[in-house]
Amino acid sequence: MEEQSTGTQYVLTLSCPDKQGIVHAVSSYLFMTGCNIVDSQQYGDAESGLFFMRVHFTAEKQVDAERLRASFAAIGASFRMEWSIHPSAERMRVLLMVSKFGHCLNDLLFRARIGALPVEIAGVVSNHTDFRELTESYGLPFHHLPVTRENKAEAERRLLDLVAEERVDLVVLARYMQVLSDDLCKALSGRIINIHHSFLPSFKGAKPYHQAHARGVKLIGATAHYVTADLDEGPIIEQEVARVGHEVTPEQLVALGRDVECQALARAVKWHSEHRVLLNGSRTVVFA
Repeated sequence: MEEQSTGTQYVLTLSCPDKQGIVHAVSSYLFMTGCNIVDSQQYGDAESGLFFMRVHFTAEKQVDAERLRASFAAIGASFRMEWSIHPSAERMRVLLMVSKFGHCLNDLLFRARIGALPVEIAGVVSNHTDFRELTESYGLPFHHLPVTRENKAEAERRLLDLVAEERVDLVVLARYMQVLSDDLCKALSGRIINIHHSFLPSFKGAKPYHQAHARGVKLIGATAHYVTADLDEGPIIEQEVARVGHEVTPEQLVALGRDVECQALARAVKWHSEHRVLLNGSRTVVFA
């Protein structure tokens, strides 16, 4: 549908207290401003009492984003909406962070290169230098920010400076193995995504896949989520699983785990960059 649409394309997302008239108000506004709805998704959550909506629409060329935002503001205020309007072609600037495991980094770099991931990668940050060559082979800047107990606060200040300098919209922890401070999590709230293995039962600490093998697990998985001050407990965006048999070795589990981590993280980044993820308290609404 997107390829057949004419005019400049935009995405409107909103959340607000659920009440009658929201869809009518939005669709009437778009009609009155000469816009055409390409795709619309909505969800009313009875538990939270909130209504969520994502509308992909086209507008005449003379109607730009600022004009749309200014004219929609009154509707947003009347329904107490949290809302945004973005041009569909506007790509988020993403900063990737990695430590010693590079499978997710390599996957995201490749997907962005071939156009499968609609983002503009601003650079890569790491507390090690292992992936400098890989990063620079893509023509991207590599920022080495070593982290120790003594310089952690300074390293995080430098990271925030980098986010501001590079106009970064989203930070992705592509297997970045440092615990972030509460202040940094708050500063990047809703703009930072992490990936981690997720097992039932959960295996923490070193070599989780080897622990899983020792317990004979039959299902391995990975979870992509927003980062909060509560370690690995932020709102979940996407999860992926793989079924395994008794014959699978620890090394094969690690390889399978890398695959599911890459898949879950790539989808989460893609959906966030396309404005398909809306926060609903400790949960998310994902219009995939």
